[in-house]
Amino acid sequence: MITSTNNPRVKKIAEYCKKSKARREDGVFVVEGIRMVREVPVDLLRELYVTPEFMKNISDEDRYIIEEIGSSDSAVMEEVSQDVMEKMADTKTPQGVLAVVKQTRWELTDMLGDNPMLLILENIQDPGNLGTMFRTGEGAGVTGIIMSSDMADVYNPKVVRSTMGAIFRMPFIYADSIPDTVKTLEKEHGVTTYAAHLKGTKNYDEIDYHGPCAFMIGNEGNGLTKEAADAASEYVIIPMLGRVESMNAAVSAAVLTFEAARQRRN
Repeated sequence: MITSTNNPRVKKIAEYCKKSKARREDGVFVVEGIRMVREVPVDLLRELYVTPEFMKNISDEDRYIIEEIGSSDSAVMEEVSQDVMEKMADTKTPQGVLAVVKQTRWELTDMLGDNPMLLILENIQDPGNLGTMFRTGEGAGVTGIIMSSDMADVYNPKVVRSTMGAIFRMPFIYADSIPDTVKTLEKEHGVTTYAAHLKGTKNYDEIDYHGPCAFMIGNEGNGLTKEAADAASEYVIIPMLGRVESMNAAVSAAVLTFEAARQRRN
């Protein structure tokens, strides 16, 4: 059992939680809580840490999962004291189980199946918003997420928690240039792109989304840059009642993608 908070490994995992550079250099990220640990593909799991108290109180099903992970060749499992768990974890009151997971690398082709539906995100900064977009995107049938390079880090612990496991299943990439990527999608892959914009001339529910499509969502405070928005095939608007000007970015993404999902079901 690891009992010292000065243990080099403990310090490294704490660094993974706090610094995107450390995560990027080692190609890993941290997952906390039994619900998220259950979602981790076994081949991606590298290290698993549990407290004795956690092991005493878990269900038989979860104990079986933990023991299976501990006996696998791909992961190292170790018990740690409560103090050590609190040192490593990002949450203030950790559940007592934490995993170090290998990052996944995706390509644009991984999200362009027979009839893709994409999210294109520009400069989203709130970790909760980004994680929610992964979660709701999976629920709506989004086939992939393309993000600008100035986004919040998708492997930030708060983003990871907000995805509720979708981060392991949703293909995503970072793009150096959103406008260039949009042009590639339209010219080479036949994807029609729609920019969520206050200057939209059509309501979002007046458009046919049965074919390959992508929805562009911009920064929480400023929306899409003009260059990115102008690259889209069309501006669309979500009409507002009352005195509200616009929706939360994650809510806007959910409204648009679930409208496309509704049309495709019918």
